[in-house]
Amino acid sequence: MSVKIRLKRLGKIRAPYYRIVVADSRTKRDGRVIEEIGKYHPTEEPSFIEVDSERAQYWLSVGAQPTEQVAALLKLTGDWGRFKGDKDAVSTVKVKEPKVAFVADEKKKPVLKPKSEPKAAPAPEAADTEAPAAEAADADKA
Repeated sequence: MSVKIRLKRLGKIRAPYYRIVVADSRTKRDGRVIEEIGKYHPTEEPSFIEVDSERAQYWLSVGAQPTEQVAALLKLTGDWGRFKGDKDAVSTVKVKEPKVAFVADEKKKPVLKPKSEPKAAPAPEAADTEAPAAEAADADKA
């Protein structure tokens, strides 16, 4: 059985993204896979590449043949160099910088005014009016 490391296409018509998979060479492109070892999103800027290095090294060591596209991705992540014996192979993948969260100026007044506190006085008065009525009812019974 010949095993290949190749790309499995997912996504919409003009928005593809791929999974890096290990599959039998005789199966269809998007068919049954043995194992998924990574992701590749070419439409993002910069492209998102994520590979499980440990599993990629294992499959390369047991003879899995990467396709041209996957070999290029493995060279970018440094996995191909480590497989060939270069212990100092480094990933050259560009990492997307996180967006800075918006912070409002504390000097400016808030747009929303705080709600006024609810009036607590009417509740005790209502209890006081019920108590004399109950006493009057007790007096009428006696």
